[in-house]
Amino acid sequence: MTGRLMLLDTASLYFRAYFGVPDSVKAPDGTPVNAVRGLLDFIDRLVKDHRPEHLVACMDADWRPRWRVDLIPTYKAHRVAEERPDAADREEVPDTLATQVPVIEDVLDAIGIARVGVAGFEADDVIGTFTARAGGPVDIVTGDRDLYQLVDDERGVRVLYPLKGVGTLQLTDEAVLREKYGVDGRGYADLALLRGDPSDGLPGVPGIGEKTAAKLLAEFGDLAGIVAAVDDPRARLTPSQRKRLTEARPYLAVAPKVVRVAGDVPLPDVGTALPRAPRDPAALEELARRWGLGGSLERLLGTLAR
Repeated sequence: MTGRLMLLDTASLYFRAYFGVPDSVKAPDGTPVNAVRGLLDFIDRLVKDHRPEHLVACMDADWRPRWRVDLIPTYKAHRVAEERPDAADREEVPDTLATQVPVIEDVLDAIGIARVGVAGFEADDVIGTFTARAGGPVDIVTGDRDLYQLVDDERGVRVLYPLKGVGTLQLTDEAVLREKYGVDGRGYADLALLRGDPSDGLPGVPGIGEKTAAKLLAEFGDLAGIVAAVDDPRARLTPSQRKRLTEARPYLAVAPKVVRVAGDVPLPDVGTALPRAPRDPAALEELARRWGLGGSLERLLGTLAR
């Protein structure tokens, strides 16, 4: 892939569509389809505004991988609806959204938009691997700030972060990260693991907030430099910082693997070129009729055909 690649953090976008589009948007049988139609509208707007040559809807085949939980047991623990010893834990998702996810998958497949999830990995990891392999610029569309770690001006990798729908996006490059957080893309993962993230169940280092984390990274370069400074009596750490970082050593030893997205996921061989016509017109017509996709689907198909 040498043209512009757009990677969708699909769950992040359909959650936003679900909460942003009224649940009065329903199929002929009364089933809510606000997330389905909202996501189609999002994709239409993204393709119109940014004209990618390649597009991949990246999926959470495993939203809480066991290998991450084994390292940090609190990882996303507050979002578990049901623990299942022999399968992936079930995530807490509104019932009227859960029923729409298979419809979203069927519609994307019938349109011909590449949809990729890999067992044992989150969508973030799929996005990280596609980004690592890309030969051209990459736009990552997500409402998850964790993916700021992939921003790379030299490679043309930026995050399109929705502020309101997808009509108002923060085009996040390294200048934006330095202004808001004091780090570049490579430094963002270290910042995140030091400060913690309650939404992902990451404890962080107690007493080390975002501003202090940014100052430590500016002083010592990266997490490895900070850890080395703890053992250096000449390093400019306050006694309380040294104590907190020392006590947090077990967490700091495992957190990087949890927080940093994987870049070596075994991706399937898929065609990522933006489709100009539906892959399965008959199936798409039936889905449109059954679920009442109306103008949302028509607009997207018209945009793809241009």
